[in-house]
Amino acid sequence: MNEFGQLFQALKEAISNDNFVKLTLSKPISKSFNLPNVYVRLVNIKNQKQLQFTYRYNTNDQTKNYTVDEACEELETLLLEKFKAATLFTLESDLLVMISKKKKVSYRTTAPSFKNKLPEIHDKPKEKRINLSSSYLQFLGITDKNNKVIPKMADKYRQINKYLEVIESLIASLDMNKKLQIVDMGSGKGYLTFALYDYLVNLKGYNVSITGIELREYLVDYCNDIAKKSGFDQLNFIAQRIQEYDNDKIDILIALHACDTATDDAIYKGLMAKSELIICAPCCHKQVRQQVKGREQESPLLKYGIFKERQFEMITDTIRALILEKFNYNTKVFEFISSEHTHKNVMLIGSKSSKKKDIESIDKKIESLKELYHIDHHYLETLL
Repeated sequence: MNEFGQLFQALKEAISNDNFVKLTLSKPISKSFNLPNVYVRLVNIKNQKQLQFTYRYNTNDQTKNYTVDEACEELETLLLEKFKAATLFTLESDLLVMISKKKKVSYRTTAPSFKNKLPEIHDKPKEKRINLSSSYLQFLGITDKNNKVIPKMADKYRQINKYLEVIESLIASLDMNKKLQIVDMGSGKGYLTFALYDYLVNLKGYNVSITGIELREYLVDYCNDIAKKSGFDQLNFIAQRIQEYDNDKIDILIALHACDTATDDAIYKGLMAKSELIICAPCCHKQVRQQVKGREQESPLLKYGIFKERQFEMITDTIRALILEKFNYNTKVFEFISSEHTHKNVMLIGSKSSKKKDIESIDKKIESLKELYHIDHHYLETLL
């Protein structure tokens, strides 16, 4: 079909010019297909490049590999019969393809979403993200003198692994060829901070510096001592309140389990610094809940204490995500580790986008949430 000629030509040129990132199909024609998306990436099989289709069914994933010509035929079939949209991501631009009900095809080109390509290895072996022989693990009490994980620290070890996996996927869109300044606000005992430094600097070879911000001075001294003994010379910890930290050069802002409004203070710092990434795992959602204490709520969900607590946690983090969107961030909220390991398991991610957001629409969503639950203000709004 000639209508897809522009897509197929752009796809072949991207592969030929070595700037193809991925291709996605979305907006299924019917929910009855039970196939919300198809993802296409480049794989290298026996030194030959092929396109791997991952069919993301509701109940399972299925993968098939095609030559470029075969892939074009499959794409044409899928776009004619099952999907209304496709996006071709390259390092130069994004090509958006829309198919109307009458099968009219339209195109739109936008700024690129990715700065780096995806790996082309087929059946990629599970990557080693933690070097068990690293001395910081012993200093922190995660491993013993034989470099074995201490049983009672197994949950923490799993949490670190999952955290690094999440970080790995997030930095794929960043330019890692330049030096990046990472600030970890509310770094605590530094488990994740040390692991991140070791992974980025010693395993991946990236040029980064990491600063941990922590109010408790004894923990700052403790962590700085371990950093020195481990030879982590671009990692340092500062005893300071998040609100008092003054640095407009923050490429990646991290705030994991910063209590209550400290999460908002950290997000505010990231927004003011125009950080490429803002990564939060919110904790102790008290500000909104205390604000509505004693006010009668119409929703039956809020009749019971435990539901009320969970509901206002979701409202608090939803407003945070919407505020990030107002500042041109793409947002995601997900469970980054099973609740059997820790109940502090929700992660809120904001990644800087070049695409302008509909601020008026976002403001209406925030105001409707506040009106529905009788909320006067969200703390992050007052900072901004």
